[in-house]
Amino acid sequence: MKIAVIGGTGLIGSQVVKILNAGGHEAVPHSPSTGLDLLSGQGLAEALTGADVVVNLTNSPTFDDASPAFFQKTMDNLLAAAQAAGVGHAVILSIVGADQVPGLVYYRAKVLQEDILKSGPVPYSIVRATQFYEFIDAVLSWTTDGDTVRLPTTLVQPMASADVAQAVADVSAGAPLQGTRSIAGPEVFPLDELGRITLAAHGDHRTVVTDNSAGMFAAATGDALIATDDAVIATTTYRKWLAR
Repeated sequence: MKIAVIGGTGLIGSQVVKILNAGGHEAVPHSPSTGLDLLSGQGLAEALTGADVVVNLTNSPTFDDASPAFFQKTMDNLLAAAQAAGVGHAVILSIVGADQVPGLVYYRAKVLQEDILKSGPVPYSIVRATQFYEFIDAVLSWTTDGDTVRLPTTLVQPMASADVAQAVADVSAGAPLQGTRSIAGPEVFPLDELGRITLAAHGDHRTVVTDNSAGMFAAATGDALIATDDAVIATTTYRKWLAR
């Protein structure tokens, strides 16, 4: 099966390409570095020629008010080109709980992306994942002031990017779900506790202060970011991942 992986040189995309090719498929990575611009549509028709499946792993360059327009334009371009090329399956990666955090414009933008795909002309699958272990250092940096990191008690259920990539590859190689598959890590943490675990593992002497107004994840309340009972639970724990 020929699979075009848009965003195929990034953290998830590069792993998806490797997994699919190892499984006997012809997965081809596409990104600005290969001449594809999903926002303008440049190179899109060529990328989808002969493709059975297209996987869209591109992301908005910002988390602000510009993100809905990015997803609107890129999805419109992608679905029009996929229909014209006769692509039989379109896959996107979204976020567990995206529809539960209306206070975050980026999460609303991801729901918009999902809705465009659902109402589009191409059979589809949506993979919703929880936050990636690889991004936790960045989350800490957003609310660091000197030696203090302010973090809310928001519950999160993070997972390794390798487990995300495997799930995306599995869905991409299968029949369209015409629905959503959720995936999550094996453990739930308050974000402030996760910060303390991370700093200790790195030998980082910054101090985590609990602040339920700090950072973008403060907008998520209760179990908004926690997977529901029908989710696929990955096996890589955070401490096991840190030990690597």
